[in-house]
Amino acid sequence: MARPVLIAPSVLAADFTRLGEEVRTIDAAGADWVHLDVMDGHFVPNISFGPRVVEAIRPLTGKVLDVHLMIAPADPYIEAFASAGADVITVHPEAGPHLQRTLAFIRKLGKKAGVALNPATPEDVLSYVLDDIDLVLAMSVNPGFGGQSFIPSVLGKIARIRALIGDRDIRLEVDGGVSAANAGEIAAAGADVLVAGSAVFANNDPASYAGNIAAIRKAAAGH
Repeated sequence: MARPVLIAPSVLAADFTRLGEEVRTIDAAGADWVHLDVMDGHFVPNISFGPRVVEAIRPLTGKVLDVHLMIAPADPYIEAFASAGADVITVHPEAGPHLQRTLAFIRKLGKKAGVALNPATPEDVLSYVLDDIDLVLAMSVNPGFGGQSFIPSVLGKIARIRALIGDRDIRLEVDGGVSAANAGEIAAAGADVLVAGSAVFANNDPASYAGNIAAIRKAAAGH
């Protein structure tokens, strides 16, 4: 039986002048996970934040902190993010020469290990690490900026990843242009965690966050 779809608001779209308050608000508004996009200005064309911000957020919510490392190399920083309070740490295959070793290290630190695939990264790489991962993150935009439009061709890729996962206990997460308008078809393709930034934090109006999360959840459940 399919698991309920989880909603993971991306704080990249939050108001950083009141980040702590934003995290508390999405927690109360029904977020299942809190998604943290870490960008280095090298692997992707933007810079966001590092372990200190994750550490600052950790006491503010009991929800899963879902840390997506868009950095290269990733290995030297994994322990810092684990110590800061990340629950899930996701890396890109391109961010280091030894993907299996990286995933094993994340798990050794007691964290869930994820692999993120850019739109043009083939899903075949997963075949060699399926027993080493807890999550696959299918990027439905090219990473580096919020507010981009969903790439429709990724839907077929999501379905292929779901087939690869089979009955393994691996979450399939999708990030990029997710909204109530497309959550149904994304869930129908096989995703069970939806990352949403702009669609949750629209206009940075805290009064709207609960309704935005509920709308995405309802659309995903109705597929």
